Amino acid sequence: MANTQAPFGFRQYSGIGTTPTFEQVVMKIASTNSTPIFFGDAVVPVTGSVTGYIQQATAGTVALAGIFIGCKYLSVAQKRTVWSNYWPGSDANGDVEAYVISDPNAVFLVQGGNAALGLSAVGQNIQLVVGTGNTATGVSGMYVQGTGTTATLPFRVVGLKTDPPGVNGTDTTTAYNYVLVQFNNSLTRANGAQTGIS
Repeated sequence: MANTQAPFGFRQYSGIGTTPTFEQVVMKIASTNSTPIFFGDAVVPVTGSVTGYIQQATAGTVALAGIFIGCKYLSVAQKRTVWSNYWPGSDANGDVEAYVISDPNAVFLVQGGNAALGLSAVGQNIQLVVGTGNTATGVSGMYVQGTGTTATLPFRVVGLKTDPPGVNGTDTTTAYNYVLVQFNNSLTRANGAQTGIS
């Protein structure tokens, strides 16, 4: 059965943490950051004049800060604290408290792009694609494609999702199949250069 394109970002599949917080840490989003960040989006540190904050990652070789899984902020419109699974890009009075999974041992489930990712992809590094997040559900539209050996690509493929058979994403012979990835180029890697699997 051919897979259907329905990206959902990076969904935690396993790790060494436990519920309910797993390996999440608190980071900050500037209230002036007008780019939405969705549940399951990869995020990177902000560079330039506004440091210490995170923003939505784009395809590239910047070391990742982690995977965004929600936030809390004081809403200007609602005049109360709001907990949300995505940052809409406005409406915060002051900094936004972001919850991010940054653990280097975390494994994430993610959809592949327009080419099937088979066994030959396992062990290869892979690039992210931003896609389009869903403002109704707050879920990310990120997916991955373009495997290679470039050490600064953000993720590494560590497995394929093949069960249960017949379910969307489990056909490894067609495009849009699901793969398991870990951070490859992230701030939490312990190899000093912040590139490649340590």
